[in-house]
Amino acid sequence: MALVESPVQLLNLLEWAHAERGGPAPADAAGRDGAPDGPPAACTVVVLPPRDPMSRGQLRRMAELARDEGLAVRWCEPRTASAGPLRTLAGLAPSLMRASRLVLGDPFSRFVQALLPFSRARELVVIDDGTATMEFATLIAEGRRLVRWHRAGGARGPRDLAFAAFAAHARRRLTAGRGTGIELFSAMPVTAPPGAVARANRLEWTRSRFGPPMVRDGADLIGTSLVETGVVDHDRYLAAVAAIAAEGGATRYFAHRREREDKLRELSRRTGLEIVRPDLPLELVARRGPIGSRLLSFPSTVVHTLPLALAGTGVRVDVLEVDPSWLTGHASPRAHGFLSGITQAARSRHGLRTARPPISNSILPAVTS
Repeated sequence: MALVESPVQLLNLLEWAHAERGGPAPADAAGRDGAPDGPPAACTVVVLPPRDPMSRGQLRRMAELARDEGLAVRWCEPRTASAGPLRTLAGLAPSLMRASRLVLGDPFSRFVQALLPFSRARELVVIDDGTATMEFATLIAEGRRLVRWHRAGGARGPRDLAFAAFAAHARRRLTAGRGTGIELFSAMPVTAPPGAVARANRLEWTRSRFGPPMVRDGADLIGTSLVETGVVDHDRYLAAVAAIAAEGGATRYFAHRREREDKLRELSRRTGLEIVRPDLPLELVARRGPIGSRLLSFPSTVVHTLPLALAGTGVRVDVLEVDPSWLTGHASPRAHGFLSGITQAARSRHGLRTARPPISNSILPAVTS
């Protein structure tokens, strides 16, 4: 049984299923290698969609692809008044208790953590959710609370305290030992926590299913939700994008699914960029094409996944550095170090170039926290 909440999680579930059917098995904790015995057992994918329309639209498209690949898809609505979390929990509990293996898209999800006590599975797999997988591996290895890096700077509110027991159970459940096997399936540079195993997600299903793309002249800029998550200041981000569009040759802006419409309208007005709202995860959109010969991205998951998805196409991916002065007063103290780590890892693993957006202090507005 698999629990996914985003289009990228569902994409990487398809990658995991593809690797299970024909890819190499991971080394176990003792370092032994082996080949899979055969195709994986029947897998039911439970989709727990968020509220935002872009994510829901992409998830429905990805669900169609999952069905085409032979996976059973069950669509639930834990975040709506008509269904609600309690009814969803009650409906999923019997299936969770029967599942011998549980695949998780986001171990930080409160809803996923609330479901874990119902699971009796002795095998748990965390599939790639990008930077969240890197953070998860580090926190489990260090025995720390499962809190996302961009939220780690805030005080714990009443809801956090009320949920603390579920979060603590999730950390124990997702720590290898006592007869439970933990696998990480990731395209990110992760080191498996003690007792767990890691398997590389090389986006082989994506490359076999889509493309190769038509590559056009010019650059495309890839958007980020760092403003929406409260990490980067709105005005400084727009100033950076405007400078890139003016001096870097970018003509299109691929919006992140969580970027707000008002922000994108302002960005288009200020920069003249064509705003593209992808109907699928960017890895698939890039493989379908047309795509620019140069892709510019702020530090995010895609600086690790796009080089894999576009291998052999001639498309170049560059990482744009985030200046510390762009961070908001509400950003976690760990934010800049975490973003810099993503950039450095992409540079060393994939040979990506880094670029500093051509912005002078004179065109940056004052930032108020």
